[in-house]
Amino acid sequence: MTAFVAGALTTGYLVIALFFLRFRRETGDRLFAIFAAAFALLAAQRFALFYFAAEAGLWLYTLRLLAFALILFAIIDKNSKSSTAS
Repeated sequence: MTAFVAGALTTGYLVIALFFLRFRRETGDRLFAIFAAAFALLAAQRFALFYFAAEAGLWLYTLRLLAFALILFAIIDKNSKSSTAS
């Protein structure tokens, strides 16, 4: 059951990353590219967490931290550009 949940989460993260890549192609907005990268990192982290469960170390959770930092950076970057444009 754990393998199923890990696979479902990994697939979900990858599907979300692909949606953001499609939105990036349609709009040309950098926010969507950064979100796609963050969700790809979350997918890689989830896969590695399942695959290397016995050796799960700090580096796996550093990937997750990096993904959330990317999302935070994308939001701050988008808001700072829109406030200076007005």
